[in-house]
Order: sequence, then structure tokens, then C-alpha cells
Amino acid sequence: MLGLMQEVPLSIPMMLRRTRDLFPEKLVISRRPDRSITRTSYREVLERAGRLAHALRVLGVRDGDRVATLAWNHQRHLEAYFAIPSSGAVLHTLNLRLHPSDLAYIISHADDRVVLVDQVLWPLWEKVAPLVRVAHVIVMGDGGETPAGAIDYEALLAGAPDAPFPFDDRDERTAAAMCYTSGTTGRPKGVLYSHRAITLHTMMSLAADGPGISERDVLLPVVPMFHVNAWGFPFTAAFVGASQVHPGPHLDPASLLDLMAGERVTMAAGVPTIWLGILQALDQAPGKWNLSALRMTLVGGAAPPEAMIRGFKQRHGVVVQQGWGMTEMTPIGTVSHLRGEHEALPEHEKYHLLAKAGYPVIGVEIRARSEGGLIPWDGTTMGELEVRGPWIAREYYRPEEEITQFTEDGWFRTGDIVTIAPDGCVTITDRAKDVIKSGGEWVSSVALEGALMGHAEVFEAAVVGLPHSRWSERPFAVVVRKPGAQVDEQALKAWLAERFATWWVPDAMTFVDALPKTGTGKVQKSVLREQYRDRYAHAADAIQLPPAEAEA
Repeated sequence: MLGLMQEVPLSIPMMLRRTRDLFPEKLVISRRPDRSITRTSYREVLERAGRLAHALRVLGVRDGDRVATLAWNHQRHLEAYFAIPSSGAVLHTLNLRLHPSDLAYIISHADDRVVLVDQVLWPLWEKVAPLVRVAHVIVMGDGGETPAGAIDYEALLAGAPDAPFPFDDRDERTAAAMCYTSGTTGRPKGVLYSHRAITLHTMMSLAADGPGISERDVLLPVVPMFHVNAWGFPFTAAFVGASQVHPGPHLDPASLLDLMAGERVTMAAGVPTIWLGILQALDQAPGKWNLSALRMTLVGGAAPPEAMIRGFKQRHGVVVQQGWGMTEMTPIGTVSHLRGEHEALPEHEKYHLLAKAGYPVIGVEIRARSEGGLIPWDGTTMGELEVRGPWIAREYYRPEEEITQFTEDGWFRTGDIVTIAPDGCVTITDRAKDVIKSGGEWVSSVALEGALMGHAEVFEAAVVGLPHSRWSERPFAVVVRKPGAQVDEQALKAWLAERFATWWVPDAMTFVDALPKTGTGKVQKSVLREQYRDRYAHAADAIQLPPAEAEA
């Protein structure tokens, strides 16, 4: 027997009708490349998005066509977020930090028909353009001459028919947006999000034990709009009527702090690299910025060190919430929070819990597998995390290589090595490709990095496994000191020896000015492994035997 409920499609137009009807005057604020601030409302954004949707139709864009954006976070990019999927086309966000050849591959593989480009990114587009074939290039500029062969965004909107925004429902199963993975394990892979997936992901983001976004919030997505739907926040904010503040290309700590203080931001989201820089700026100039409105920062993309979470709260009164997810998950999968039974714990135990990946959000199921099968939820056994849910990919878009990330029974293999506590709390111990196996035992690079960044003189650290003739691999640390710090290798080894078994402590480490990063702010461990691969080629075997080897 079927239920007797209305079959209303879960779609982006359905969400935006609510924005139009209930929150037309809520604000959308953007910082332009010249640092000036623009203020408008959802009413105007939707009106302009409607013009963009109709203009794209005039240009020949039809249902299912891919329309790409190469842009920073700002009002026009938000208009594209709303217009393109609502018109029946597919929003394809391009990572502006990728090499031109990678961008060309992604544009060609997706078969993008139109590309919207920020004028400040035109030099990048000029390197990509000879490598691709697209029907139209639209330039989003703030004055100046439109490049030859391109269409000016404002002129395009001005010439569009004065017709209503396309609020008609879309089949919830049809594609709404797409984003490509970083390509760290082969060619970048396309993830194609449906209207249904984005809508359900948006609804999940309202849960109190998740991000918990509400109409009262002023949201600053530092996470780029070219990265996994900006973690869904442009849609979530519009759905509940939260105001949005977009930073444009100015992502340095002082510029972000100026926006947070000046616009009374209540919630901001970004990768740990951003927040480490912000914490350092706050520590160097205490009292300079009034962040009394900031109720939470959501950190994702990599594990934030416990010391950072503690530092924000204890020194500046700012709550840090960690989230974990992936491009294939639209992207949020787990969120760290304290449960009722944790309230009586000592403060240091609370911070330890908040540094974990946390609990699966509503709608996401988890399990983990090792060579022996599914692992127990005991908080100690490690295995690769597998997930399933209504906003998790079931396959990639037109894969060009053998795909092994999906199990026979339909779960997605994340590539993250985890432990799962009896209550379901997930701890990420490593990426499968980054886990260090020394003498038959696993060593968590994530745990070592978190401990190193807990030292008062360390700004950032990465730990990788390097080839070793006796132990297969040994950990090696690459450390960025805080400005003016003098901490040395011996002191940091002693710091780690107080916290880990002797055989976990890296045999060696080096100090650098900065770590190599991907376009989304993650440390490029593959670069470090290649750069230092011969460091232990002739190393002395002076480490203590791991338990497995000693027993043998």
C-alpha cells in the first residue's frame, strides 16, 4: 500500500519559492575586488537570477547542459547558483586554483557549454581558453573593457526578457550541479548532484546537532563556492532566510576578521588553514575585532588540531565545530558535538571529543571495514570508512578509469581510515593513502600532526610516511614555526614522546616556511613524500620495536 501524500518534488525552485515569499528583504553582502562592499536583498538576487536564467536560454542553453563558473564568492556567483539549476541546466563550479591543464580537462570532460568568469580571473581563463571549446564566455566584471569575444554579464542581464524567475518544479532526480574531485588518486572525477540530494542536504544542515543554521544567522562562507557547493551554505542560508556575507577574493585573516566584526557575522565556515591564520591574528591583536556576534565557526576539509579549538574558545570565546565530508557526499557527513552525557566531563575531555570527526548527520549511515571484514564499534579498531545516504554519490560522471570506490551492496568507500566508538563517534586516523605502516603497525599521521600543532611555537605541521629499509615506513614531520619561534627538532621529539609510544615519534623532521597546499587548502602530502622520499635511505635503526615486531 502506498501512502497518500502529495508528490511535491524536492528541488531548488521549491526552496527558492520559500526565500521569495518569506525572506525577500534579508541581506546579501559582497566584497568586491576593489574591497568595496555591496548590499542587496534576496528579492533583487532572485530577480537578477531570473534574468540570467532567461538569458542563458536565449544563448541556447537547454535542460541538462552544463554551465560552468570560474569565480570567487560574491553576489553574482550566488545568482548563478540559483539561476542555472532552476532553469534546468547544471551548475558546474570550477576550482580556480587548479592548473590550466587540469581546468581544461575538467571543462572538456564535463562538456561545458557556457562559462561565467570573474574579470579578475581573466588572465587564468586566457591560459585555459585555447585548450577548450565552449559556446559562450560571460565575464562578470566591475568596470573596464569587456575582453574581445566575451559577453558582459551586466549587459546580458539588462537585455534579458522581463520574465519571472523559473520557479517551476524540477524532477527531483535530475542533475542540478556538479563538482570534480581533486584528482589526488588519478584523474579528477565528476560528481553529479541531483535536486533531491541538494534539498535533503539543505534540510539536514538545519538540525540543532549539525550546523543548525537559522533565520537569525548572518553566514560567512569562507569555503569557496567552487568547492562542493560551498558546503551547501548558499542554499541553506536562502532556504531559512539567513543573511549571507561573501568575501570575494580577499581571504587574508585581517580582511575576514573585518567582515566578521563589521557585518556582525554569527557563523562562518572554512578549512583549518584559514582558521589557523585567523587565530594567530587574534592572538597578535587581542581586542582589535569585536566577534561577540560570532556563535560558531564550522571547520572542515581537514582535521583541525585540538589546540586550535581550545585556543579559539579559551582566548577569544569563539566556538569551533568540526565537520567531515567529501565531494561525493554533497559534502557533509559527520559533525562533532557534545552529547548530553558529555556535559559533566572535564574541560580537557570535552575538547578531545570536539577534535574528533564526530557523529554521522541525520541521513548518513556509516560502517568501516578492514582486511578481516567490518570492524567493531569499539573506538580502537581501525578500518576504512564506508557511507551511504540520500545525498551520497552512487557512481561518477563518465569515469575514464576503473572505479573501486563503490561496494557491491551500494556503499561508498571514503578512503578514510577511522575508528568508531560504541556511541557512533568517528575518529579519522588517516587517509588510506596517507596512513603510515611501520613494522606491521599503523601510525596515525593525523594524531601526530594534531599534537605538533598543540605546541605553543608550532603554526602548522604535516607528517608523512617515508620508505625505510627495515620498518617499511617511518614517520617524518614537516613543521612550520610561528613567527619568531625557535623551537627545534629535539624539543618537538620530546614533546611527542610525552604523548605517544616511542616508535610513533618521527625519526626526523624539518622546518619550512610553508606547506604545499591543494586548491582547497589541504596539505599536499604526495608532494612532501616525493620531496623527502630518500631521507631514511641510510637511516640507523635506533627506534624501539613496535609491539607486533617485538612479539614476533
